[in-house]
Amino acid sequence: MVQAVLAIDQGTTNSKAVLVAADGTVLGSGSAPVGLATPRPGWVEQDAENLWRSVLRAIATCLAGGGAEIVGVALSTQRESVVGWDSSGEPVGPVLGWQDVRTSSWCAQLPPAVDALVRRRTGLRVDAMFSAPKMRWLRDRSDCLVGTVDAWLIYRLTGCQEHLTEAGNASRTLLYDLTTLDWSDELLEAFGVPRAALPDVRPSNAGFGVTKGVPGLADGIPIVAVLADSHAAMYGQGCAEAGLVKATYGTGSSVMTPVDGFEPDGCTLAWLTDRPVYALEGNIVSSGAALAWTADLLGLPDVGALTALAGTVPAAEGVVLVPAFAGLGAPHWDRDARAALTGMSSSTTRAHIARAAVDAVAHQICDLADTIPGPLSSLRADGGATVSDLLMQTQADLLGHPVEAADVPEISALGVAELAWTTLGASTGWARKRRYRTFEPGPGAGNRGRRRNEWAQAVATVRVRPA
Repeated sequence: MVQAVLAIDQGTTNSKAVLVAADGTVLGSGSAPVGLATPRPGWVEQDAENLWRSVLRAIATCLAGGGAEIVGVALSTQRESVVGWDSSGEPVGPVLGWQDVRTSSWCAQLPPAVDALVRRRTGLRVDAMFSAPKMRWLRDRSDCLVGTVDAWLIYRLTGCQEHLTEAGNASRTLLYDLTTLDWSDELLEAFGVPRAALPDVRPSNAGFGVTKGVPGLADGIPIVAVLADSHAAMYGQGCAEAGLVKATYGTGSSVMTPVDGFEPDGCTLAWLTDRPVYALEGNIVSSGAALAWTADLLGLPDVGALTALAGTVPAAEGVVLVPAFAGLGAPHWDRDARAALTGMSSSTTRAHIARAAVDAVAHQICDLADTIPGPLSSLRADGGATVSDLLMQTQADLLGHPVEAADVPEISALGVAELAWTTLGASTGWARKRRYRTFEPGPGAGNRGRRRNEWAQAVATVRVRPA
């Protein structure tokens, strides 16, 4: 019987399970949707039990074909979202999603010295997207355990035996010191989160207990490796050298490039194995979400129909969508900004608006790429939206550099599965064998500059905080 790693990829809108052989072959897969609720403006929640059940449904579908011996579990998860639960594993409230900005006003009232401390210790900045303010919000309402989604799933996968989190996920909380690789007592005090409520932090491949009481899985299967989803995509893309940049096109987007060491501005811990691997990263709040919103606005059934409509016109003809539905993330970090659709005229059609939505995703990636020091050799793209040739070509045109789109939709799952197999002693290096769809930038640097200027002007009109 062939041996396999069961890779679970728990994302914002769905949970996936992928059965992966030692050579990277996908033997089976399953997925299940996860709902989002927005009970108030700026509040984004998920039901923790429904999230757990979606993982179980994905596993059941993945394993329905049988025929493989599962030698390990690997886990890739959405980041920054926070769960609170009691010692029996019962959630005490909703999952506060990474898009949730209910704590924005609280964050704005923190002294500047706290933001300066956060930057020095974590490479991030105080913002409602990150975990610590959400943890504080939950702890103000319940004396509970708290953790990111990886910790919640580890707790449930191990039958409530292990309260653990992975270092890369911990690095997105605003509480984890990237210079000492431990929770920071100063930051715990600043945010009012007790260490006893938090999971212990482990390296990405240090082992996270064994399965117990999980329907469809035998007890005792080791949880070999854990990565945050964007980090797993970077690992799966083989981005380990300066100049290689990875962009994940999901509900939001993450742009990452490896760096030699910790830098106190926009830095994150990609993974921790025998040594820490750091990356510069910028986060976009609304990319795939902007496409979905526009599809709904135009009465289209899905994002595929939106990109098909966008492809019927050669350009947006001056129409610009700035999708600041929950403010702007990196590099602007203006949570008070609001969305705008500008540049319309009597000749504007639904297709032009659709094209503007596609352009908006690409422009936001360019905004982040422009902040990366050193030459950019290429952009490696992954995530659901990369199936659109129009988006990928638009990205190359606006970026002025080639874009390489991964040939597999499960890149995060494959990335963490590769780390697990490497830890188990297999010879991997799957990224070197991966095929990419390559999109070269079209001619016309002047047109590129004009479009980028139109975008910058539109962003400036929606900003509240000074640039």
